[in-house]
Amino acid sequence: MSMPFYVAPEQMMKDRADYARKGIARGRSLVGAAASDGIVLCAENPSRLLRKVSEIYDRIAFAGVGKYNEFDQLRIAGVRHADLKGYSFSREDVDSRSLANQYAQMLGQIFTHEMKPMEVEILLAEVGHDSDGDQLFHIQYDGTLVDEPGFTVLGGDAEPIRQRMSESWAEGADTTAVLRSAVAALAGPDRTLTPAELEVAFLERGGPRRTFRRLDDAELAELLG
Repeated sequence: MSMPFYVAPEQMMKDRADYARKGIARGRSLVGAAASDGIVLCAENPSRLLRKVSEIYDRIAFAGVGKYNEFDQLRIAGVRHADLKGYSFSREDVDSRSLANQYAQMLGQIFTHEMKPMEVEILLAEVGHDSDGDQLFHIQYDGTLVDEPGFTVLGGDAEPIRQRMSESWAEGADTTAVLRSAVAALAGPDRTLTPAELEVAFLERGGPRRTFRRLDDAELAELLG
């Protein structure tokens, strides 16, 4: 009887992490940032049909980068979980922190036990009734959950974009200023992104029960000047 091929657990985890990171790096990046009047979610996405940013529940939005069919499965699971919890208890009981924990457990389980990890990073954003209540949860491919203060960047070019964003983003800035900072950070110094190449959504702090609003090209062009 032949001996099974042995791979050290450390090497196996490293190979899976490298595989997931390479898949995520092939996609375009995304920025989520808090503003004085809500939360801005800005992604480089020339597709008009495949959405990276979507609504999960009343005050909660979902954003993903990486392999589209994988993070869209996670989005659908999040919508179902939130709807069931809101129906079983109350709408106020649905919050991004518990949903982020569910996502972290799911991605961690897949990363550890499945043959192939998910090639995704996701963001859950919840707008509070004041700026202190804003929440940005960044969940990585291996289930690592990070509570990001102020803003966060997802995708393969996250580090240079985060550096550019940190230089221009200011706490308490309005939506227009935050959006312009996010677009400039995604574009970098050598190119310009047009509204047709962007997907932008906004969680309005003072909005009605459902706070998610998607910005069209005309509105986006006006905001960007």
